[in-house]
Amino acid sequence: MSAWAGRRMLVTGGTGFIGSHMVETLLERGAQVRVVGRSRERFFTVLGPRAKDVEFLEGDLSDPSMARRACYQMQAVCHLAGSVAGVGYNHQHPGTIFTANVEMGVRMLDAAARAGVDRFLCMSSACVYRRDCIVPTPESEGFVGDPEPTNFGYGWAKRVLEVQARCYAQEFPMQIAIVRPYNAYGPRDNFNWETSHVIPALIRKAVEGHDPIVLWGDGTQSRSFLYVSDFVEGSLLALEWYAACDPVHIGTTEEITVAELMRLILELSGRQAKVVCDTTKPQGQPRRLGDFTKAKTKLGFSPAVPLREGLRRTIAWYLESRATCAAPSSS
Repeated sequence: MSAWAGRRMLVTGGTGFIGSHMVETLLERGAQVRVVGRSRERFFTVLGPRAKDVEFLEGDLSDPSMARRACYQMQAVCHLAGSVAGVGYNHQHPGTIFTANVEMGVRMLDAAARAGVDRFLCMSSACVYRRDCIVPTPESEGFVGDPEPTNFGYGWAKRVLEVQARCYAQEFPMQIAIVRPYNAYGPRDNFNWETSHVIPALIRKAVEGHDPIVLWGDGTQSRSFLYVSDFVEGSLLALEWYAACDPVHIGTTEEITVAELMRLILELSGRQAKVVCDTTKPQGQPRRLGDFTKAKTKLGFSPAVPLREGLRRTIAWYLESRATCAAPSSS
């Protein structure tokens, strides 16, 4: 039997990419799920028939009264709500992103602790790390120097959330898991030109026939991309087995450069195009790869979906859903 069967669980950000997958997984495992989001219409669109099995609260989690209402009578909270986008948007809006994420984190941790919630999933990020961090990066690097400049505001907001979690774990009996995930992708990702991350942006360029396809930076920056179902599984394992207020990476050792990623997406989508690099654009951290030893030893976690298969599923979903998940390209 699942550890979450019959448990009353709140998922913030349950209308979003990661959150909607988390809701589905918890429902499959027998949890009683409550979701907080800003759009009831979006929630029912994303979840479809499963939405009827979820208690939905519409509201803004930066409002203390909404946060308290959301946490009322809950046994566990998965705090996935956040404000973040691709490297360009993050670089241009560090203040907006910092404030939005800190406000939600401050309200939710406080409300959960005072409501007597048993367990809290604190969703941090690999964006907490400095530009020239050790690679593979150990969790101990999380507060060395400033976060990488293109993620400065978001990285510091996640650091603040981790500090608050440590303070609350010391003062209150609530058990808190802190996870630092690496580059999630998959069906229902954000395919908006203004705010998308790298994989949905490149999939759109390939599918919509851009030629040439322009990559930001020199294309040598590397990432390790984690499929959404693995993201959810690793996070729930942390909440169940390692709610020790000690950060743990959730990710994969399968590393790839952005240029190689683009070639793979073109292959899987059956498209051909010239690929060029624009070095005047920000490219983010030169290399992002975590040390996942703690996830293996503490959680028994290892990802199940390799990149090629995950990209195949994501491209197939986008081709089926493109009429509703993104507006037509204007370029």
